[in-house]
Amino acid sequence: MTVQDDENAKLDDDVRAVLSLQSTSRILEAAATLTGVRFAAIARVTPDRWVTCASLDRLEFGLTPGDELDVDSTLCIQVRGCRKTVVIDDVDTDPNFRNHPTPRQYGFKSYISVPIITTSGEFFGTLCGLDPEARRLNTPKVLESFALFADLIAAQLDTHRAFAEQGRQLRSERSFGRLREEFIAMLGHDLRNPVSAVLAGVRILGRKPLDAETEEVVERIGASARRMDDLIRDLLDLTRGRLGGGIPVEIDPEADIRDEFEQVISEIQTATGREIRSELDCGSLPCDRARLGQLLSNLLSNAVTHGAPDAPVTVTAAERNGHFVLSVGNLGDPIPEDLLPTLFKPFNRGPAGSAASGRAGLGLGLYIASEIAKAHGGRLTATSEDGTVSVTLTMPVPPRGVRSKSVSSNDEAASA
Repeated sequence: MTVQDDENAKLDDDVRAVLSLQSTSRILEAAATLTGVRFAAIARVTPDRWVTCASLDRLEFGLTPGDELDVDSTLCIQVRGCRKTVVIDDVDTDPNFRNHPTPRQYGFKSYISVPIITTSGEFFGTLCGLDPEARRLNTPKVLESFALFADLIAAQLDTHRAFAEQGRQLRSERSFGRLREEFIAMLGHDLRNPVSAVLAGVRILGRKPLDAETEEVVERIGASARRMDDLIRDLLDLTRGRLGGGIPVEIDPEADIRDEFEQVISEIQTATGREIRSELDCGSLPCDRARLGQLLSNLLSNAVTHGAPDAPVTVTAAERNGHFVLSVGNLGDPIPEDLLPTLFKPFNRGPAGSAASGRAGLGLGLYIASEIAKAHGGRLTATSEDGTVSVTLTMPVPPRGVRSKSVSSNDEAASA
């Protein structure tokens, strides 16, 4: 965009801003009624442009919003220079303007032009009026009224510009946020290959005879690589949800969810050494088995991290009244009431300064679990009562025998 194009765009914005003000037409009508002039306008005046922003034309003067005059042929350029009102009752008897070329060029005898100056001190333009007949304009009532009208226009322009700037900043932030999400998605995708290579190398080394020290090193490398793989998976799931794709799920009409849950519970119990008590009154279920396993894994990891270390974590799962209900509970510090609504937002790592927050990961576990719930048409809720924190999944059970399909959290949200 050239400098001229940029200037034109800004002037167009100013014209639209004045036209959008609710008081514009009423101010022009009041100015004409008060003075008797048959042409009144709000003009944007720059050092080299005079542009009509709004007009009341009972003379067929011919100026409509966006039309221009040669700024040097107007008296408004003089108003811009001195920032003071120019007023003429009758050109023929006015010692300052009776020989001025502008009244003859535009055919007026009476004229008034009042500066519009914003609170920042910017000269925006003028509120002006003219008539081919002499009018009594140079009176305290007229001057004070026009000055008040000009101040009102300036104040409303300030408000309009402030809102417009906020809108531009918001759009910029949204654009930057999307770019950031896309970058995270690409980074996470590109990191998967080297991490997968490390994990493959660990598996190969694990099949070879190793001395105790080397075996311990390999186990540590494997644990770190698996942790990295989990973090990358979380980042990719985050960006899918935030960029509009949602978390995809593949619905299997006969998924063995009990077996999946038992495996997840066993893995976390082995990895953490924590006691997990489960009551799984469930079997096959129309769902994405792997994704619900991921959901349970995230809920258990959160309970183990934030729960009391000397108390067991509980898991219950059952079908009730056409819904599948999964609940994970732990003893621990109560969650403040005002924090409960934020639990399922991304990057939530618990209350600031808590010991648990220092052990947490990226703070994506509950957010991703919530997105998986949405993709299944369900939802997560959290309660904190009597020293027990519980997070519960409630999702409708589709009729048995439905075809496998691929959906996402956004698909479910759109159809809700």
